[in-house]
Amino acid sequence: MQQYESLMQTVRDMEQDFEKFYVKGQAAAGTRLRKGLSQLRKDAQEMRKGIQELKAQRKANN
Repeated sequence: MQQYESLMQTVRDMEQDFEKFYVKGQAAAGTRLRKGLSQLRKDAQEMRKGIQELKAQRKANN
């Protein structure tokens, strides 16, 4: 659950930068968005790995 919360917090943190980049045209906000998206990718990959491990563990216990 911790990984999910981290993922969602990253999305919430990027909301203002989305508006600044797409609506107001601020280039620096685009850089922050790219950094945030990179973090999302990393967090999502870790979450996927954890899910796969949990599935394997549950399957082994049955």
